[in-house]
Amino acid sequence: MSTGAGGEFRVGFIGLGNMGAPMAKRLLEWSGGLTVCDMRAEAVQPFTDAGAVAVGTAREVAKQAAVISVTVLNDEQVRAVVAGPDGILRAAAPGTVIAVHSTIGDRTAEELAIVCAEHGVELVDAPVSGGAPGAQRGRLAVMVGGSETAFERVRGPFGCFADLVVHAGPVGAGTRMKLARNLLHFVAFTAASEAQRLAEAADLDITTLGKVVRHSDAVTGGPGAIMLRDRTAPIEVGDFWLPILGHVRDLGEKDLTLALDLGTRLGVELPLAELALDRLGPGLGVVSEPASAERESR
Repeated sequence: MSTGAGGEFRVGFIGLGNMGAPMAKRLLEWSGGLTVCDMRAEAVQPFTDAGAVAVGTAREVAKQAAVISVTVLNDEQVRAVVAGPDGILRAAAPGTVIAVHSTIGDRTAEELAIVCAEHGVELVDAPVSGGAPGAQRGRLAVMVGGSETAFERVRGPFGCFADLVVHAGPVGAGTRMKLARNLLHFVAFTAASEAQRLAEAADLDITTLGKVVRHSDAVTGGPGAIMLRDRTAPIEVGDFWLPILGHVRDLGEKDLTLALDLGTRLGVELPLAELALDRLGPGLGVVSEPASAERESR
């Protein structure tokens, strides 16, 4: 493997798709140098034009790079890139760190880490959040699962395309954190679709509603605004968070009740809102009587 003029190690990047390309583009500024690999010549060309080295296989990347980022489609492709006939492990020197940015199974990451360790190579699962726009602006969040040593090794190059790099825990923890983060993402999308149905039934312009949601979420932080505690257990009397999250619960239960009443009048089913009304308080750690039962008793 080679190092740059300042002694920094060379980085490899495998997979130059919608996410990989903007991430790798940011690594063109890495002083240790960049080696890229993708099956499509048109994907590689902009990088060689900018001074990167292009090679044809993951094995060839491993001959040059000390940290290798992998951004391919799925578990099968990750396995092939890491341990296949032309994979990284065929040529990786001991001490190499393989960073898998693809969202794969946490068990796949753990299994591959064991295989890599047999070669003196470390694997970290390092899924990202922020999408292609975040990659283009260098504003990704990276959730790293791996050893402290490997985490320290990757922080430098990851800082080229991310402004938040966290150590989630051992191998597999990065993926588990990404799955928890995306659970919120897609449940929120489903809730947004429910809100749109209610607004549409009320003869409202749902594109205007979308503008309001994006504006207010940019100010308040959206669902992440309540993710500040270090545990999910019920909040004890005297705890700093009790009056704050108690207030959130009270506001939420009031607004959800009003929205459900509106849905009933308009004939719109709102199953997520029903669920939220029952679970908001316990979820916040502020236990109260089931709100839906109180609503039904009125």
